[in-house]
Amino acid sequence: MRIDVVTIFPGYFDSLELSLLGKAKSRGLLDVRVHDLRDFARDKHRTVDDTPAGGGAGMVMKPEPWGEALDGILTDTPDTQPLIIFPSPAGEVFTQPMARELAQEQHLVFGCGRYEGIDQRVFDEYAERGRVKLVSIGDYVLNGGEVASIAMIEAIGRLIPGVVGNPESLVEESHEEDGLLEYPSYTKPAVWREREVPPVLLGGNHAAIAQWRREASIERTRRVRPELLPRELDDAPRGRHAAD
Repeated sequence: MRIDVVTIFPGYFDSLELSLLGKAKSRGLLDVRVHDLRDFARDKHRTVDDTPAGGGAGMVMKPEPWGEALDGILTDTPDTQPLIIFPSPAGEVFTQPMARELAQEQHLVFGCGRYEGIDQRVFDEYAERGRVKLVSIGDYVLNGGEVASIAMIEAIGRLIPGVVGNPESLVEESHEEDGLLEYPSYTKPAVWREREVPPVLLGGNHAAIAQWRREASIERTRRVRPELLPRELDDAPRGRHAAD
């Protein structure tokens, strides 16, 4: 998968060199290219923002630098039609199903807005010419789209075949199996500060372990995110253990 990022803070994306995504880049599974929006500004101050039309607080990102940056990316990939994603609190909420859907794409472009946002004409221009998606990672406001883009790139990238060493580990995570939250995890030692690993996990009975994990997953979801619980599971008897 190719991923292009347009931002005024390229250094934010140095973190993509780390851990699994960094290894995926080195192995050719991910091709990430970060573009500095200021390189496409044509004045000596490299200006990318101006006062909002109609007045008001803050500044709005100008359409001209965005147009040149995105045109360059599209010209560089004439055989594909990338999906352009703009992180925005006004967008569709990012979910695990969306991450799975986006992981099937060949080419994603992330446009990181700042200030009071990007001139609306940029969205309109590229929606007419291709595919544009405004996406929110939650009901709150960040200073810019960089953090949201990194979160989405990590969620999407780890679903690309070969990025995560054991693909079975992806199935049992939160929001995957039945949309439930993941059961709590434990490791050695069996007792730490007088807190014990649940005995069922140490007994070697795989059927009992699977049942315990399923019940713990349902219980945690019921307590923390009840809106995610399917109706047939919501009516199930309550477990006798805490999920975490």
